[in-house]
This record gives sequence, C-alpha cells and structure tokens, in this order.
Amino acid sequence: MASELEPEVQAIDRSLLECSAEEIAGKWLQATDLTREVYQHLAHYVPKIYCRGPNPFPQKEDMLAQHVLLGPMEWYLCGEDPAFGFPKLEQANKPSHLCGRVFKVGEPTYSCRDCAVDPTCVLCMECFLGSIHRDHRYRMTTSGGGGFCDCGDTEAWKEGPYCQKHELNTSEIEEEEDPLVHLSEDVIARTYNIFAIMFRYAVEILTWEKESELPADLEIVEKSDTYYCMLFNDEVHTYEQVIYTLQKAVNCTQKEAIGFATTVDRDGRRSVRYGDFQYCEQAKSVIVRNTSRQTKPLKVQVMHSSIVAHQNFGLKLLSWLGSIIGYSDGLRRILCQVGLQEGPDGENSSLVDRLMLSDSKLWKGARSVYHQLFMSSLLMDLKYKKLFAVRFAKNYERLQSDYVTDDHDREFSVADLSVQIFTVPSLARMLITEENLMSIIIKTFMDHLRHRDAHGRFQFERYTALQAFKFRRVQSLILDLKYVLISKPTEWSDELRQKFLEGFDAFLELLKCMQGMDPITRQVGQHIEMEPEWEAAFTLQMKLTHVISMMQDWCASDEKVLIEAYKKCLAVLMQCHGGYTDGEQPITLSICGHSVETIRYCVSQEKVSIHLPVSRLLAGLHVLLSKSEVAYKFPELLPLSELSPPMLIEHPLRCLVLCAQVHAGMWRRNGFSLVNQIYYYHNVKCRREMFDKDIVMLQTGVSMMDPNHFLMIMLSRFELYQIFSTPDYGKRFSSEITHKDVVQQNNTLIEEMLYLIIMLVGERFSPGVGQVNATDEIKREIIHQLSIKPMAHSELVKSLPEDENKETGMESVIEAVAHFKKPGLTGRGMYELKPECAKEFNLYFYHFSRAEQSKAEEAQRKMKRQNREDTALPPPVLPPFCPLFASLVNILQSDVMLCIMGTILQWAVEHNGYAWSESMLQRVLHLIGMALQEEKQHLENVTEEHVVTFTFTQKISKPGEAPKNSPSILAMLETLQNAPYLEVHKDMIRWILKTFNAVKKMRESSPTSPVAETEGTIMEESSRDKDKAERKRKAEIARLRREKIMAQMSEMQRHFIDENKELFQQTLELDASTSAVLDNSPVVSDMTLTALGPTQTQVPEQRQFVTCILCQEEQEVKVESRAMVLAAFVQRSTVLSKNRSKFIQDPEKYDPLFMHPDLSCGTHTSSCGHIMHAHCWQRYFDSVQAKEQRRQQRLRLHTSYDVENGEFLCPLCECLSNTVIPLLLPPRNIFNK
Repeated sequence: MASELEPEVQAIDRSLLECSAEEIAGKWLQATDLTREVYQHLAHYVPKIYCRGPNPFPQKEDMLAQHVLLGPMEWYLCGEDPAFGFPKLEQANKPSHLCGRVFKVGEPTYSCRDCAVDPTCVLCMECFLGSIHRDHRYRMTTSGGGGFCDCGDTEAWKEGPYCQKHELNTSEIEEEEDPLVHLSEDVIARTYNIFAIMFRYAVEILTWEKESELPADLEIVEKSDTYYCMLFNDEVHTYEQVIYTLQKAVNCTQKEAIGFATTVDRDGRRSVRYGDFQYCEQAKSVIVRNTSRQTKPLKVQVMHSSIVAHQNFGLKLLSWLGSIIGYSDGLRRILCQVGLQEGPDGENSSLVDRLMLSDSKLWKGARSVYHQLFMSSLLMDLKYKKLFAVRFAKNYERLQSDYVTDDHDREFSVADLSVQIFTVPSLARMLITEENLMSIIIKTFMDHLRHRDAHGRFQFERYTALQAFKFRRVQSLILDLKYVLISKPTEWSDELRQKFLEGFDAFLELLKCMQGMDPITRQVGQHIEMEPEWEAAFTLQMKLTHVISMMQDWCASDEKVLIEAYKKCLAVLMQCHGGYTDGEQPITLSICGHSVETIRYCVSQEKVSIHLPVSRLLAGLHVLLSKSEVAYKFPELLPLSELSPPMLIEHPLRCLVLCAQVHAGMWRRNGFSLVNQIYYYHNVKCRREMFDKDIVMLQTGVSMMDPNHFLMIMLSRFELYQIFSTPDYGKRFSSEITHKDVVQQNNTLIEEMLYLIIMLVGERFSPGVGQVNATDEIKREIIHQLSIKPMAHSELVKSLPEDENKETGMESVIEAVAHFKKPGLTGRGMYELKPECAKEFNLYFYHFSRAEQSKAEEAQRKMKRQNREDTALPPPVLPPFCPLFASLVNILQSDVMLCIMGTILQWAVEHNGYAWSESMLQRVLHLIGMALQEEKQHLENVTEEHVVTFTFTQKISKPGEAPKNSPSILAMLETLQNAPYLEVHKDMIRWILKTFNAVKKMRESSPTSPVAETEGTIMEESSRDKDKAERKRKAEIARLRREKIMAQMSEMQRHFIDENKELFQQTLELDASTSAVLDNSPVVSDMTLTALGPTQTQVPEQRQFVTCILCQEEQEVKVESRAMVLAAFVQRSTVLSKNRSKFIQDPEKYDPLFMHPDLSCGTHTSSCGHIMHAHCWQRYFDSVQAKEQRRQQRLRLHTSYDVENGEFLCPLCECLSNTVIPLLLPPRNIFNK
C-alpha cells in the first residue's frame, strides 16, 4: 500500500509547492466574502498537508503549512512581502516594558524576599541578574511551567520593578496610550479581518466534538475513508497499563508502545492506528475492554483524518498568532479585541469564553497552546487584562467545577491562570467590589463539600484515594482565596467595605460548618476498633490557617470593618452555641465563700471537638480591638456588654482540658488518631490559629469575669473541684484509694491546670494582649528555642511559624538575641543565645513540648552552675498587659487561687499523708514568683495618685481563718525551705523569700501603699531574724564540711604511713640529718621557701586557656570544665633497648608500663599537640568509622591508616594517631583544690 501512495504524495507535494502565497493573498484582497474564500482554501489544502499517513512528519508539514497556508495570511496582513513588512511593524512599535517570558518546566525563577509584593512575583534569570534584587535576600525555585516573568509590572514589586533591559522602555511611557496609533488604517482593517477569521476557525475546530464529519463550510466532496484511532491521556492509568494494553490492541512492539505512551503523556493524545473505520474501531474496542475493569476506561476516539488534520493546523495557527503579535503591541491589541468580542449568542459567546469553558474537554497539548496565547496576549495588555479578569471571575464557578471533575493536573487547567489575575492587587480589589469575588470563591468551595452531619457541620467519610484526590482539587480554591487576600488594602472605599464584609459573612458560614466537626468521645473499657477519619479536617484547617490570619489583617486595617466583623463573628458564635448548655443541668460551685452557677459537663464523658475556628477568629478580632484601641475609642459601637464570658471560655477550655487528659493517659483507648490531632493542635503549622487562640480566648474571658468564678469553672472542667473544695479531701483520698493510676491521673491534671494558669498570666507577647510589638514576639520565640540548645539557621526557621509570604521574620531580630558561631572543620554554623538574654527565659513557655521543656531546664540549670549562680529559674519580668486585659493579673491574688496554692503547699509540708508531686510544687512556686514580680512591677511604675491594688504579699502573709487556722503561705514556704526531700527547689524558695522581702521594703517606702498591718511588720521582723539564723546555719554547715574533709585526709595519711613503714623510717633518719645541717646553715628568708608534703605551700596557678580544633570553642582547663584530649600515637619501641633479642614470653600478662632494666621493649607515645573536646573527638572518630563501614569493599582505597585497629588522622594536621591523652591540670593544682 505504501508503494502505491508514494508517487501520489509526491505529485501532491509538487502541486503544493507551486502555490504562490502572493497570488493567493492578492485574490483574498479582491474577495467580497473573505471568510468563504479563506475557508475554501483551508478546506482544500489542510487535509493535503496534514495527516497523510500513520506517522506525522512535523518538519515537512510545518514547511508546507508555512508555504501554502500561513504565507498568504502574512502577505495579506502586511500588504507586501512579510520579510519587509514585519521588520517595519517592529520598528514602528514601542517595545513593551513588561518582560512576559513564559517559563518552561524546570526553568529557574527568582523572587525577592524584600521587595516582592507576594511570593508569586518572580523574575526570569536574565531580568534578575540585571535588577537591583540580586543584592537583596532572594529565593530561587524551579518553575513547574506555565507562569511568566513579572519584570516591569509595577504592582508586583515594592521597589525596583524594572531590570536594566526593560528600564530603557519606560523612559517615554505614555500611560494608557493606544498602541493602534502606530499602525496605518488599512493594516488595522486587514489584521482585524484575518485575525477574526483565523481565531474563530481555530476555536471552532478545537472545540468540535463530532468524530467523522467536519463543520459544513470545511467539508469537501471527495472524502477518503481514512481514520485514526486516537488515544487520549488521563491521570488514572499508569504507564505500564497503557503500554500493555497497546501491545495487545495494535500488535506493536514494546518499544513502539512506550513511544506511544510517552507522546500521549506529553501531548495529551496520539494516534495509535491508521486505516479504514472498521480497522480502527476494532483497536478501540480492545483498548476499552482492557482498561475498564478497575477504573473508567481509557478515552479512545475513532476520528476522520481530515478532522485531525484541521485540529493540528488549528494548534499551529494559535502558535502563529502568538508569534505574530510579538511584532507589535497594536497587533496584540487587535487580537485581544477579536478574542473578547461578544458573539451573536450574547453571554459567554466570545472566542475566549468558548475556549475557557471547553477547557476540560480539550487535550493537554491544545490546552498548553491556548494558555500560552492568553498569556502573551490578554495578560500582556493592561487594558484587556482587566476585561479578561472580569470574564474569568464571571465564569469562575463553572471553571472550578470543570477542574474538580476533570482529572488533569492543575497546571494543565485554565483555572491555574487565577494566580496571574488574583495576585494583582488592583485587579483583586476590582473583582471583590464589582464581581463579589470573595463570596463566589467561598460559596464554590462550600458547594463541593456537601457532606454534613445533623448539625450542619462538615463530615468527612473514610479518606479513600478518590476522596483524597477530589479534596486536593477543592483545596485549590483556598489557594485562590489566599491570592485575593495576599496584599492588604491601604485605603478602603465604601463598596470595598461592603463587599469584603459580604465575603466575611460567607467565610463565617464556612467556619461555622467547621466549628465542632469531628467530635470525639472517650473510649472506656475496650480500645476503639476503627480509627476515625481525622486527616481531612486537619488538612482543611492547615490550608485555611493563613487565610484566617489574612482575614484578621484585612479587618485590622480599617476600624469600621473591624467593628462590623467583630459583631458578625460574635453573632455566629452565639448561633453555634445557642444550645451551649446542651441540655445539661445547672450546678452551683462554691469555694472560699465565692459561688458561681455553671453546667455539669465532663470532658471525659461527653463529646468534645478540637475544631473551634469561630471562637478562635473572635479571639483574634478581640486582640485587634485591643491593639488598635478601637475598644476604648468607640465602646458604644461594640457589643462588649452582650458578651457572656462563661460562654466564650467554655469550648476552648474543654479543648485544653482534653489535651491535659490525653497527657494524663485517660484517652489511651482512643488510639493514635487523637494523639495525632493533639500533636497538630500544638504544632508550629497550626498552633497560631488553634492553641494560641484558645489561650487568648481564655485570657479574654478571665479579663471580663471574676477570677474566682473562672477558677471554680476551670476546676470543675478539669474534674478537680472535689479535691480543692473539700477540706482534707486529699488525705481521705490517698488513704481510701490505693489505685495508683487514679492518683497519678489527678496529679497530672493538677499539674496541667497550674500550667494553664501560668500560661494565661504569662503569655502576653501577642501585640494587643500585652504592650509589645511583633518583633518582641519573634525574639521571645527565638530566645526559647535557643535556650534548649544552639541551633543552625535551618533548624531555627523550621521551629518558627511562617506567614503567608513564607517569612518568619527571624532575620530582622536574630542579631539582637544570638551570636553566630562559625562552623569548625566539620559541622554547621550555630546560633548561640547571648548570655544577657537568659534572664528572659521562662521555664513554662507555652510553645515548648514536654521534651523541649526538660531539655531547656537542664541546659539553663547547667549554665547557671557553670557561672557559679544559684540554680533557681525564676519567672522573667513581663511586659504590662494592654488595658483591655489588665484585670487578668488579679487571678494570682484571688481567694480561690490562694486556696489552691495553700492546699498544695500544705500537701508538700505534710508530705507523707498526701499524694502530690514535685512538678506540682514547682508550678506553684513559679506562680508565687510571677505574683511577686507583678507586684514589684506595679510598685515600681506607680504614680502619685494611684493606689496599688495588687497586694499579693499581704495576702500570703495572713494565716487561715479560725476553724482550721492553717499557716500562711509564707510560713509554709519557710518550713519547706529546710525540708531535706526538696533539695532541688531550695534555690527557688530562697529566691521567693528574698523577692518577698524586697517587695515588702518597697511597700513600706512607697508613699501610696495602703497602711501595712502590724502583723505584716511582725512577720517582716521575724523574717529578718530568720535571715540571720539562715546565714548562721549555712556557716555552721560549711565549717562541719571542712572538718570532715580534713579528718578524711589525715586518715588517708595515717593509712599510707602504716603500709610503708620502712620507707618512712628512712625519711625520719634523713629528716634528723637534714635538720642538723639546717641548724648550722645561715638563716634563709621565709619568702623563698616552698613547703612540700601534706600541707604544702600554694603555688600561684597558671591559668591555661585552650581551643578545641573541631568546634573552635575556647575554654579554660579546670577540673569542672568539659574534658579535653590530645591526639596521640602509642607504639612499641626498641630505640633504647640493651637487649633486642629478648622475646616477651606471655604478651597477655605483660604490663607495657612496667619496664625491665634492660629496656628490651618500651612504649613510645607521641602527640602532635592538637587539643579537642573529648566528646567532639568521639563524634569525629565515630564518623570516620561509619564512613569506612559505608564504603563498599571493592571501592576501598588503600588509606594510610587502619580504622579497624583504631587508627585515625588528627583532624587538623593529619598526623597518624591511634589514641587520645586526657589534658590534665598539674597534680598540685588538683590537690590544692
């Protein structure tokens, strides 16, 4: 068949080559109905050029297409030879100041971290190297393909929008100058004609859905019976499945099948068989049958060769249009006009709309080609970019639905163009006000998540692969919302306010569906059988984290918006918790004469959820009210009086109690899903909008209610109310119940509750809660991370939360709090905390995990010991609260708090009768310390007319009331100070008593302090006496210790004399003779004599400082400092031998350090003298060994040392070594110590 075809093909080629582009163009210029003429030309020639056989010949097809089809159009457009016409157009054109280079997959892109408006603003390599940003902090990534360079876009950069190349084009920019002025009238008319016809033809043929007939005006009479079996790409079937199926269906070799599969994956479709209809249909049925077993079958169509030919030319045409408009901005403007012109059918009938809406029906190759054309035309023309953005927003819902049901990746969908439109601040604002874009995006998102429970909350079923796939697609909507919000408005118009608040309403609806989703109940008795689905809900929360933060930033930038948003959020929260009592019965709690009404609710028995986005958003807005001082300027506009604090705190408190109970081991039977949820709740990715906001919400509640009431509700939720409200409950409890688990659980819960109180009072580093700014917050995070251990830059960045621009803000503050220590020969450069920042360390920092907290405590105590300070870790001095939160500190001096502290101290005093723990006591001491620091601050900052109402020192000095007459907190602390079982906490108690006395003195000297009661002064005197007594006691202990050591030493001397009597005899004789000599010798001045022996003269110590060659750390050689070693080489030596022929009989028992007089074989030790820390050397040696083991046998080089025998090279001078020698002080120095 091939041999018959060839002469025919050659003949066709000859007739095609004889065509003259100039003549055809001339004919078109005379034509009355140009469209018909052009269509006839295409109908006749396109099938002759394209699709002439089973395999395409791209070079030949392109050459013929240029000659016969595109050539005439170029002649027609220019009105002369295009070789002269196009350069003329190019000369008349003003080059664009936009770069617009479309990135290929894998091409490097650069974004400036200092100047980019958001992380999606990128430069190509050429523009970047020619811009000012190369000297800034920048981020380099590889493109996934499809984006373009933003050089020249003034809205994308805070400064330096142009590189050197594009700057030249900006000198004489006339804004909004019409590019058509550079073209003559007839060129405009001809261009318009040809563009309109060709663009319409391409759109029509690419979106054509019939398989065997063409549009009427392209049909020809003599139609051949040649078809293609066309295989289309999908993202469901694997390469292997496609290759296997093709081998069966079209009898090809594996190599051919791989070729087909690769092309299908790259271009989106490929013909796998060419022939008559029947022949192709048979292959199609085999493919469909083979791939429809597990999933939907592969898409295959039998298409007539002329349709495929026209479609191939359609793609060629779109690329051609893209290259033609590059010659002149005028041509680009005309193409945009043609594309966006409404057709006869009204709405969505323009060519651009038709292409966008049939995006999911097109194959990959066609999509890429028309997306590229959109980028080089619509997105490069500022006037039409706006019009295109409006069309895109109007069709947004349909485009997204198409994308969700389609199975191609995001980068092949037209929906991916949202990043080019929504990130332009002016366009985003316009679309919000004119098209209500925010509401559209959120509503579209909600429409795709239809599964709800009885309360209208999102319900995610088992997370199957299909569900996960669909959910991933829906998440791209959240990304679009992020793009729209990424640049905050500087000025607000009334329309923007109105539309933003409408969008905010929609957003609250979304959060309302998340409030309380995935509720959990504690498993009792048996372990949970099926782990519940939790990932989807957390994925949603993580994706929304930045959007929630950005919503708050938008609200913060305008007072009116903030007030309205606050009211709306509060209203939605009221709806969510309209039934906040959940039909529970009310109960009354009372402690210390205070009583409060609440509901009976047990976290360990009822349903509880970790998802509370509405409460958390309200907490965020409340902080903004405080920060922007709106709360004080317009109190009448705010519904603060309507707030019911018990309602606000209820759910966040339940969530924190849940975490405490999980930590206490009460939820073990709920499996890993709950452990994972708690982990993410505290994790750096989520905590900013989860855990942190719950703490803020509790702070908000406490600042608005009586702290006694709050503490009683809290005790009740922690299920500890009984313990603290019943006198002597603890004693009864420990004697009656011997069940260890329950005691342990209660202890952990008490510890967790005290920790929560510490957090509520101490966490005031969010701007708006305390009087601080954002940098203080980051500084504090860094200080606490570096308190654990020195960290490398990357480690530190990972532990800090990122904002929507992927920035942590670390670089701006790190210099202030840390030193950078350069790396040694091995290892990484580390940041070390500056010593003066250690005083800001808070042991109960709320972002520490349990492990981090214990590491930090250990590290800080160790450092204090090294600096010879006492090891107490007192609470740091805190910044003052903002006025809206100021009343929070009263929780520390409330009656219930004092009762809790007193009870726990009482347990510690009578330590055998109760179940209590040291961590509990440590937390109480910390709280007492915080209260004293607070009072000290109040007294220091007090003004003449104010009275300090914070009187913690007086309250802890008072003993209990009549019936019990329990001792005061102060008295109990003094008792505990001498308790032998609390050795660890002594320093802290001492610090508290010292601070107490300092505060007392300040109170007495302060003119505004209320008159101190006489009892207080008595206490003061007694405490002064106690201070003296304490000093005396310490001196006594020191004396006894010295005596004990001296006694031990003389005992050792006596022992030595007994064992070595004969030696001692000689010494005595010698002594007698020397004393005789001395008697006759002249008197020598005492100053030059040095006594040796047991009580020898102290010689001034030479302080020795050395530097470790591995970590470059300098340190003094002292007994208590870290061990240092020298690299050394030990070997047998016969250099000084008198008898080399002697053979060692029993080498096992031979002691190399005990030498025979004939020195037959000695031990020689040499060292290069390079010093390292013992642990640095150990690490280095381990790595040498590990490296040696990793090397494969055959690759082993002959090294100059034998690792298996413990040999290594000195890391600095590479001297052969096989051991290390410890670096010691001279023995005399140690003895003197």
